[in-house]
Amino acid sequence: MHVPDGFIDAPVSAAAGVVAAGAVAVGLRGARRELDQRTAPLAGLVAAFIFAVQMLNFPVAAGTSGHLLGGALAAILVGPYTGVLCIAVVLLMQGILFADGGLTALGVNITVMGVVTTVVAYALFRGLTRVLPRTRRSTTAAAFVAALVSVPAAALAFTLIYAIGGTTDVPIGKVLTAMVGVHVLIGIGEAAITALTVGAVIAVRPDLVHGARGTGAPLKLRVDGELVDAPAAAPVPVAARSTRKVWAIGLAAALVLAGFVSFYASANPDGLEKVAADKGIDEKVQEHGAADSPLADYGVKDVTDARLSGGLAGVIGVGVTVVVGTGVFWAVRSRRTPDGPDARTTESV
Repeated sequence: MHVPDGFIDAPVSAAAGVVAAGAVAVGLRGARRELDQRTAPLAGLVAAFIFAVQMLNFPVAAGTSGHLLGGALAAILVGPYTGVLCIAVVLLMQGILFADGGLTALGVNITVMGVVTTVVAYALFRGLTRVLPRTRRSTTAAAFVAALVSVPAAALAFTLIYAIGGTTDVPIGKVLTAMVGVHVLIGIGEAAITALTVGAVIAVRPDLVHGARGTGAPLKLRVDGELVDAPAAAPVPVAARSTRKVWAIGLAAALVLAGFVSFYASANPDGLEKVAADKGIDEKVQEHGAADSPLADYGVKDVTDARLSGGLAGVIGVGVTVVVGTGVFWAVRSRRTPDGPDARTTESV
């Protein structure tokens, strides 16, 4: 759903930029409470993983594909404030390096793909986890539903922005029907990817999933024929909770997805591209400001082999995103006051 330059007029694009800047500012402040020395580098990894999975377009209808937006996944894994920042980092890297998503439309993209998806998904996720049993299975199911709803919500948000500042004269009802309809289908893929990823991390390290904290059912013991809560286990030593293995496996998975699996992704236009072409929204689309980038269109300039070119671009993108993202989140983490309400024992990654 990367909006290119020319879909939305300058005043509305500027207004969306102000909204996005405000959301990032709020995210920076809130992320200080969510991040600690263990989770800061993991947030950078989440950004890189989302970058990689966004390269994997999957078919959803005749001639149409979709890809992960990632707001729900980021919010559940690392928290809603940090999640907004993760998506903003991904979109910034995609726009500057890969000419994916317009530069003047960056505010629109952060608002639609980052803020709306994260807020809607996390609010719904939290609502569901409050009424469902506090188990890992319920947490995964809540992640599925939250991710599913977040995608058509983002499509609705784009439609509203287009209704205010669209550069072409297309009946808004047609745009709304087409956008929400195709993105409901894309949402199913988003939900599956999100639930599988969240479920996999919960299975091995539930303590690292922001949305899964406190979901483990207490251990029961039978005493004199009655079930009673077992005594709380002693805290696990910090050294035993190192995140090095999780980080290494996650980064390896992202590199494989972007560097190899992405070659087999669907080549069909994504939901927004298809709707724009069918309805005439793209009549005034503008050339991307970074169209001459050596990595434009997810290929390395002057590398003629398509498989190698795309794979190298994906690996570079993952590497740059994890470095930039980790740097941002470490900087945010370093601004936390050590005696704040959420200060805690830290560890090396």
